[in-house]
Amino acid sequence: MEIQMTPYEAVMIAEGVQPAEYEEQVTAWQLLVNTGLAWSLQGWFGRQASYFIEQGIIKDPRNSE
Repeated sequence: MEIQMTPYEAVMIAEGVQPAEYEEQVTAWQLLVNTGLAWSLQGWFGRQASYFIEQGIIKDPRNSE
């Protein structure tokens, strides 16, 4: 099942304001990376997104694998 969410919901989940299951958290971070929001919001988002990419939790769409 694919989880649908808005960028706003993704930010709220990433910040921990909106409770979410693990799959929803991963979806939220992937959305933030896919839309570029992870790199345009405050620095913590980009650092956290980079960590998740390095750990293989989410994918970097800029890399064509």
